[in-house]
Amino acid sequence: MLKPVAIKIEEIYVPTDRRKEIDPEAVDAAAESILDDSEDRPIQVREGKGRYVLVKGINRLEAHKALGEDTIEAYIVAAKRH
Repeated sequence: MLKPVAIKIEEIYVPTDRRKEIDPEAVDAAAESILDDSEDRPIQVREGKGRYVLVKGINRLEAHKALGEDTIEAYIVAAKRH
């Protein structure tokens, strides 16, 4: 089973197609959840060249940014091969 690790937000690259998925209401809800210490599931990233690439969790990532966080919990997953 994967274990989440703390990753610096500045080391996460968000692909253009993921940026299109940002939902302001979901970002606000995620931020409230983080502040309430209720659910805060780790995002998913894969290793890239000198950085991590976001796979899943754009709204949670944006919520952490909005709250001024420097790190976020993430699962490091394998890249999909096409």
